[in-house]
Amino acid sequence: MHLITDTLLVGNIDDARQPPPQISALLLVAEEYTIEPATWLEYQHVPFKEFGKADPARLNAAMEWLERYAPTNRTLVCCRAGMGRSVSVVIAYLCLVQGMSFSEALTLAKTRRPGALPLPELEKTIEKVRMLRSVRAKKKGPTSPSQDPPSG
Repeated sequence: MHLITDTLLVGNIDDARQPPPQISALLLVAEEYTIEPATWLEYQHVPFKEFGKADPARLNAAMEWLERYAPTNRTLVCCRAGMGRSVSVVIAYLCLVQGMSFSEALTLAKTRRPGALPLPELEKTIEKVRMLRSVRAKKKGPTSPSQDPPSG
């Protein structure tokens, strides 16, 4: 297991199967594995193919889950080896949610996780997700209280 930020870690499938009690949220991103998560965990499985390009819709789903749980939990993101898919999802989170540039996030991840090998074309995929999120935000528009028709 490797600490990327104070609350965000990457790990392998063994870490996912037996997380330490300090972990309170787990995101499994390996397509080829499923686990029975520990009872104390917030858990989600968003599968990505090993060594393949990340699907923007799945990457966005992972971002939405991390946005919900990572701010208030020590969160572990796992794949088979803890070097590719998990690191890629964490890099995307650092870019899309924390506002880091791709090069800053990549440098941090590679410094904290020696051997990190992000998925092919990750930077392009992150930009696609950024655009997808922007379009969805525009469609939602400004939030306003619902106006019920007057009764009477």
